[in-house]
Amino acid sequence: MKKRNKVSAEFSMSSLTDIIFLLLIFFMLTSSLVQINVPLAKSDSKTVAPTDLAVMMTKDGKVTFNGKKSSMGQLESQIYKTAIGQSNNENATVTIIAEVGVPWKKVSQVMNIASKLQIKAIIATEARK
Repeated sequence: MKKRNKVSAEFSMSSLTDIIFLLLIFFMLTSSLVQINVPLAKSDSKTVAPTDLAVMMTKDGKVTFNGKKSSMGQLESQIYKTAIGQSNNENATVTIIAEVGVPWKKVSQVMNIASKLQIKAIIATEARK
C-alpha cells in the first residue's frame, strides 16, 4: 500500500501583503511631495455676491481683508469681529478673491477659517471673455 502525496493548491498571501504595504508607503511619501497649483476657474455667471467680508490674496503672498493689510494669523479674528458687528450676521459671506497662481492651500485655509466660524465662503471667479 502506497501512501499518496497530495499537493497543496494554496497560495501564500504573505509576500503579496508585503508588496502592497511597500507600494502604499511609496505612494504616501511621493504624494506629499507633489504640489498641485490649480488656476482658478473662469465663469459665465453674472451673479454678484455680497462683499462684506472680502479676503484678497496675491500670488506673492500678500493678504488683505476688506482693503486693509492682514496676515493669515490675524484673518480669523478679523473675520469674526466683522461678522459679529454686522446686523445680518446669519447671512455673512466671506468672498475669496485670489489672483491666478495663488496656491490652493492658501485658499483652502481661508475656507477652513470660514467653516470653523460657521460662515459661508465663496470664491470669486474671473469673467470669461
